[in-house]
Amino acid sequence: MIPDEFLARNVAAQTRVEIIPWRGRCEVHERFTAADIRELREAHPGAAVLAHPECFPEVVAEADFTGSTAEMIRYVRTKRPARVALVTECSMSDNVAIQYPEVEFLRPCALCPHMKRITLSKIRRALETMVGEVTIDPAIAASARRAVERMLAL
Repeated sequence: MIPDEFLARNVAAQTRVEIIPWRGRCEVHERFTAADIRELREAHPGAAVLAHPECFPEVVAEADFTGSTAEMIRYVRTKRPARVALVTECSMSDNVAIQYPEVEFLRPCALCPHMKRITLSKIRRALETMVGEVTIDPAIAASARRAVERMLAL
């Protein structure tokens, strides 16, 4: 399973599926530790801690909820915790905080240098010029599509 070793381990722990992880890790999510979560709880009692599954399994075990970005947003929308900490990239907390101004967002975040390279002007230029096309052999694309569909079916 690619692209993330911890995502693979966390999914394997919740399913009966044998998953062979690729050893790639997100440099943002691997910065968080279980000790960080415990310290956050001591400093902010009662705060809901939400983590992405790309975190260390020990971080996921300490979190109140683990899920995708959309699932974390849904958690905030439906549960409306008074305080919440999103254990992920900084800009995500900022974006969700705008949608829910009544919720206090703690920001135990880490900046992703790669996400910051994507800008609206670069997206516009790519769409206008259609340069940088990526082509994939149809046989490889079909196999990859099946693998992704199987992962999503879980």
